[in-house]
Amino acid sequence: MLDALRKGAGTWIAKIFIALLIFSFAIWGVTDFLQGFGQNTAARVGDTEVSLLDFDRTYRQDLNRFGQQLGRPLTPSEGAALGIPQQSLGRLVAEAAMNNAANELKLSVSDERLATIIQSDPAFQSSSGRYDRTRLQQVLQSNGYTEDEYVVQRRHIAERSQLAEGIAGSMKAPVAYLEALNAYQSESRNAEYLLITADYIGEIEDPADGDLSTYFEDNKANFKAPEYREIKMLELTPEALSRPGDIVEEDALAEYERRKEDFSQPERRRVRQMSFPSQEAAEEAAAELQGGKTFDDLMTERNLTNNDVSLGEMARADFLDETLGDTAFSLAEGETSGAVDGRFSTVVLNVEEILPEDVQPFEEVRDTIVTELASEQAEREILDLLDEIEDARAGGALLDEVGERFSLQVKSPEAFDASGLSMSRSTVELTETDGLVSGAFDSDIGIENDVIQLGNQGFLWYEVTKVIPARDRTLDEVREDAIASWKRDEMAKRLGEAADASLAKAESGTPLANLATEMGLEVKTADDLRRNNPLGDLGQEAITAVFNGPEGSAATTASADGNSRVVLKVTATSRPELEADSPEAAALGSQLSQQIQETLLGQFISDQERKSGVEINNVGISQVIGLTQQQH
Repeated sequence: MLDALRKGAGTWIAKIFIALLIFSFAIWGVTDFLQGFGQNTAARVGDTEVSLLDFDRTYRQDLNRFGQQLGRPLTPSEGAALGIPQQSLGRLVAEAAMNNAANELKLSVSDERLATIIQSDPAFQSSSGRYDRTRLQQVLQSNGYTEDEYVVQRRHIAERSQLAEGIAGSMKAPVAYLEALNAYQSESRNAEYLLITADYIGEIEDPADGDLSTYFEDNKANFKAPEYREIKMLELTPEALSRPGDIVEEDALAEYERRKEDFSQPERRRVRQMSFPSQEAAEEAAAELQGGKTFDDLMTERNLTNNDVSLGEMARADFLDETLGDTAFSLAEGETSGAVDGRFSTVVLNVEEILPEDVQPFEEVRDTIVTELASEQAEREILDLLDEIEDARAGGALLDEVGERFSLQVKSPEAFDASGLSMSRSTVELTETDGLVSGAFDSDIGIENDVIQLGNQGFLWYEVTKVIPARDRTLDEVREDAIASWKRDEMAKRLGEAADASLAKAESGTPLANLATEMGLEVKTADDLRRNNPLGDLGQEAITAVFNGPEGSAATTASADGNSRVVLKVTATSRPELEADSPEAAALGSQLSQQIQETLLGQFISDQERKSGVEINNVGISQVIGLTQQQH
């Protein structure tokens, strides 16, 4: 609602302020306030001040809006990390720069005009569409505004709107600009191309020892062994605490009786239902059934399939219409009802099969019940045990000591790198949770790390026990990897050489068809290509090349998958003309005009800030957003 109060009476300037007026402190190039400024001032542009109260209101709403988008409240530190204070203050400083310029130009709005603007605001109108003063007071009160404060702010908005309209309000995008942008956006091209793959090059032989040694030395960093970490970890989960052996038979049996419905399935019936348009039609069909016809005979006469009439397996409670349920469960297997006046239509029911109630005996589900009871018992113990473990950790106990004291297993997975891979490049079995691997590499030996929560009810502690530094591997250690890497690079090199040779011939006038015959390849075509729209073998690099030159130009690029090379030639271009009276042209013109207006207004605001000077009360702002208290 605060943004709604800030925006003008439906003018385009409101959209510009939302989209444009967000600057960072770095842009202003300013420092803290000098002496002599009010303690309640957040910033000043020239002679115009931004109060800490206005900053607090704006910042709180922006923080809440971001929190709503994320689905949870944001802490001040999280808001600061996202740059929310800078955005909030940047918008207020930009408004202050406009207010300062309006004051210098002596712009003003009459009281009568201001009253009209406020009374025409939809936020203050009743359901009948008329201005409602009570509604105004309610909205202002809910947002922490007095009426006098709001009137002053709305006057500033109206004055800023006048200034913005004078600077850029009538600026329209030139027709030539529209035509150029339309041609750029709507242009399409056709191309033909050759795809030079690894199959064309053939098998790459292993490098000679000397070549491999040279390659290895030149690319030694690519074969470097990363840093590895070894850790110990202890999990506190319901599974870890669960003791099924503690559950006595009497408790399991009592739980079975309490939840007997969970282990039983009520009687069900496989039912077919035939609907009729009237009571008379249904009774006529029922009479035919009494006369010897079967339900299947009626289905055949009415061209109905089993899918048209089958309700499937139904328990009594599954029927939305109790009348139909009662009727279906009063019939014997294979029996057909008479006409039944249901809630939605008159029907005839047929019971194909009766499936009796099925109850699992206690012996079949005992183990499941015991496991669940043990898990529930463990869940009740977790929080108490959590406090005890944290107290032990705070007292200096190591994980091995904690595990022994509380009968919990301490795991020691094999060493892993920052990707969670072992020295043999296999995935290390670590507890699946965010923050464990990264935390292990942010920590060090002997450091007590914060506990990690596992799901809703589990906790994980870990310690770094060993750091294995990164090191250069020898060629003997990575010979196979080095050979494979050399082959990949050699393949890329030969593909590039073949593509470059083909491109040179194409640029000298040799048709791609002739090159294809010569190389044993196929000429492929791609029509209606658009910018930023990869297609098939042609990735974005190839699309960019297609649009980089005129019709007839040729180029070579990587293929879409990066494993092959493409030699292409532009065969046709198409640029639809812009119809000035079309809705598309109007929409494009409006979009470009607004961009120009926003650019002009942004340049004006930046110039005003530079000329008038911007000063920031960083201490006061830190206090408002709560960072000062956190630092203490």
